[in-house]
Amino acid sequence: MPESERRLRSSIAAHTSWANTENRSKRTAPARAALDAKFLAEAGGDPKRAESLRKAHFQRLALKSAKARRKAKEAAAESAEVAAELDALGGAAC
Repeated sequence: MPESERRLRSSIAAHTSWANTENRSKRTAPARAALDAKFLAEAGGDPKRAESLRKAHFQRLALKSAKARRKAKEAAAESAEVAAELDALGGAAC
């Protein structure tokens, strides 16, 4: 099965699963509790330090996301420039 088809089937299954979930908070509660426990363990049981670790974690994720969006925007702009150049060359050749 091609990768693109596998991804599409997985996406359909995920959306169907979430559509059939009545209480989204209850479904994700174990994962949230595990993440909180991880930060608390890293902080040696200190809740204030655990909260700072949690905030730092999510800020790192936000930074990675911003970098990825910027990179994608730059790639799209470069692609548009190349396409415009190719169109200009194609028009001049006719």
